Amino acid sequence: MSKPTPIVELGVAEAYTILRRLGTVVLPPLDAIENEDWGRDWLLSQFEALSPATLERLGLARDVAWDRESAAPRADDAG
Repeated sequence: MSKPTPIVELGVAEAYTILRRLGTVVLPPLDAIENEDWGRDWLLSQFEALSPATLERLGLARDVAWDRESAAPRADDAG
């Protein structure tokens, strides 16, 4: 079994294709978002609503939760 791809490593077109195939969110046309600063962030945020089982089936994984201010793992994720 190969290692799951972190969601943050997906490109705009790849993320768009995955979400379109799932049909779980209404997407604007790809050309309307692919060159926008917010487009990739918005697309990747849509993966947050997917269950861990769905992500696993797709070969995807969420990244370790990071504290945005310190760029260090949050205390509750330190394991």
